[in-house]
Amino acid sequence: MSLLCHLCSVPISLSRLRLHDGKLIKDRRYHLRTYPNCFVAKELTDWLIDHKEAPDRETGIRLMQKLMDHYIIHHVCDEHSDYKDAKLLYRFRKDDGTFPLSKDVKVFMRGQSLYEKLVSVEGSILKVKEENSVKYQRAFLGCEMVEWLVQEGEAESRREAVELGQALLEHGIIQHVSNRHHFLDSDILYQFWINFRRRRRLTELLSENSSRALSESPDSPFCLRKLNPEPGNTSFLSGNSSPAQLLVLL
Repeated sequence: MSLLCHLCSVPISLSRLRLHDGKLIKDRRYHLRTYPNCFVAKELTDWLIDHKEAPDRETGIRLMQKLMDHYIIHHVCDEHSDYKDAKLLYRFRKDDGTFPLSKDVKVFMRGQSLYEKLVSVEGSILKVKEENSVKYQRAFLGCEMVEWLVQEGEAESRREAVELGQALLEHGIIQHVSNRHHFLDSDILYQFWINFRRRRRLTELLSENSSRALSESPDSPFCLRKLNPEPGNTSFLSGNSSPAQLLVLL
């Protein structure tokens, strides 16, 4: 999978909400035309520095350029392919419906939604579970997940629930605790590989080595591992980037 999942720990979604709350993102008029839900580049660079998301303007510009490169933000008229620290209007693509919803992105968003739902309810099936004297965070049995998905209306049947679980596993969102099995409707133990609520700095987007190292942590919020569903193959790490991996940042 590409960069979307590698960067999922950086809460762009939270930053985007904070920008809305701070009135940085709003409808703006320019040359007798109104552009909805946009921000002024120079003001956003100021915001990044003021909120310690970037140490200086140069870093802030590089951060926003990274988001442009991965189709997270764009110039309101698409007249500039680079991020200019000036009084120019830009917009989050999720605010105008132009964010590219690839299959990877859709699966990632579904996984994030399910995770948030699971950790927000009493008696969640996600628990610290032990197997072979090893404790696993955010763990659950395959049959528990299937039952929960059907009960909550997330799947119409156990078969559909298994297919959803397999998609989440193939995209590195969940995994078998010892990485030996695909997702099954059984008492096999799995865990969420991504901790969607773990907070990271936006500046980590600029460090490939940092992202790669963090992704190997058991509690990593990075989605770097993707299982090849063909028998005999194991998971692999990808160093490439894609819009999907930046979703949590949005």
